[in-house]
Amino acid sequence: MATAARMPLYDAHAHLVSADLVRYPRNKPFVEGATEAAVFGPGTVGRPGGQHGPEPVNEKPSAEAMRRWMLEQGVEGIAAVQKGMIYGTDNSYIVDAAEAHPDKMRAIIIVDPQANETPDMVRDYARRGVIGIRFFGVGVENKAVWLSSDAALRAWSVADELGLLVDIEAPAAGSDILIPVVERMADRYPTLRIALDHVFLPNVNAPHFGIDDRYAGFARRPNISVKFTSLNMDVIREKGISPEHVLRRTVDFYGADKVMWGSDIGTSSGTYAEMIDRAFAATRLLTEDEQRAVLHDTGHQLMTGWRS
Repeated sequence: MATAARMPLYDAHAHLVSADLVRYPRNKPFVEGATEAAVFGPGTVGRPGGQHGPEPVNEKPSAEAMRRWMLEQGVEGIAAVQKGMIYGTDNSYIVDAAEAHPDKMRAIIIVDPQANETPDMVRDYARRGVIGIRFFGVGVENKAVWLSSDAALRAWSVADELGLLVDIEAPAAGSDILIPVVERMADRYPTLRIALDHVFLPNVNAPHFGIDDRYAGFARRPNISVKFTSLNMDVIREKGISPEHVLRRTVDFYGADKVMWGSDIGTSSGTYAEMIDRAFAATRLLTEDEQRAVLHDTGHQLMTGWRS
């Protein structure tokens, strides 16, 4: 791990939150349901108890704090992902933050695929340098229709037209109905980059940690990639499973060139330094080339078009 510790890092999933409540009000438009609470349990994503203790550290970093931590931890860049549980589709802060730090941060905005104004909004923000759109379906009852209706296709199409990526929040329960939807969209837009948050939250108590033939279509489509995040590691640890074994399975299944690390800072518990320590520890069973891909190359390439 001494070698891995010297590797540069790229954080493919970081949430930023402003302390300026007047300019950037926290609308809290989404409400987590009982299914999310039941799946994640104590000690994960900011819930007290479990392996993070009764008073977990739950950072909500501003862009300035994040840039400072990145410098301290050797993180070259981040995908600044809109925080849906606080800002919903008001992307003002995430775009302003990334625009102020273009050498370190690229924004992924949340859009409502059913809203008539979404295509124009995406075009406007694309001119300001956003790299992707995010479909965040917390609180949406029929996620399959929400993502595949005629209205939704306009959002997919404008992302494809503009060369943006599409980031999809993993549902805490009921993800099976979305699998064929994502596969159809990947086929419909074969050059569109699709990133699935949190490895689409497989059931890690199942054989092969739930990463099985249900996801074979994801693995064989070259334009679908997955993020392995602190949220994954928290869920895994709470179930008494070692994250490094799940990450080894993830890389074996998808390939290291389709797996990227994301801190999930702003949602998951812990300091940024702790999240990075856990990320390095989770790569213990990977080769040096695989470590470099997961911790830096895959995310940096997908998010920015960077080539080594």
